[in-house]
Amino acid sequence: MRKVYASATEALAGLLRDDMMIMSGGFGLCGIPEALNDALRDSGVKGLTVVSNNAGVDGIGLGRLLETRQIRKMISSYVGENKLFAQQFLAGELELEFTPQGTLAERIRAGGAGIPAFFTKTGVGTLVAEGKDVREFDGEKYVMERGLFADVALVHAWKGDTEGNLVYRKTARNFNPMMATAAKVTIAEVEHLVEAGEIDPDHIHTPGIYVQRIVHLKDPVKRIEQRTVRKRAA
Repeated sequence: MRKVYASATEALAGLLRDDMMIMSGGFGLCGIPEALNDALRDSGVKGLTVVSNNAGVDGIGLGRLLETRQIRKMISSYVGENKLFAQQFLAGELELEFTPQGTLAERIRAGGAGIPAFFTKTGVGTLVAEGKDVREFDGEKYVMERGLFADVALVHAWKGDTEGNLVYRKTARNFNPMMATAAKVTIAEVEHLVEAGEIDPDHIHTPGIYVQRIVHLKDPVKRIEQRTVRKRAA
């Protein structure tokens, strides 16, 4: 099975349709599948439900799909860096399923593990629990959360081989590994592509069995979400 594709556009070919659910990995601007997100925007599909910790920032990452109004609903935990996101949500133009960060990670992990729902104490007694099943276990209340499983997952890895085995670096391990397991089709953009067998099995974070398509992304731009610098000494 050939897994390596020449471009992000080719890697998405034949998979996209309106009103589908997409998972997009990364944390802030670290480890986001930017090339795949841009190709998703260029495809013109609309009505998307996107599962992502955040929606990038204005003009970068998923922020570009908000500009073209291709996203109907976001399932996210942190949205504070994107002004357009806030504007569309407050205007009633964008649905938001706001989820605590740990709960979001577990909903994705559960979906990948075939677990349809689980109970957590996080959110009990708050707006997060409204309309959800709340039960008592051992004298404590827990809210039921549904697992998440997408049509397509888009992830970014530091290194991968031609069989789809992936290695992430540092903060990019937030959300990318669990999303890679929680979709019908997983597409990985990889900074360093090597031949099968060149990655130490003990170093693999995502086994290739979860990854159907790969695109080699040479020299990606490493963006900084909030640049903070120290003043020079006088």
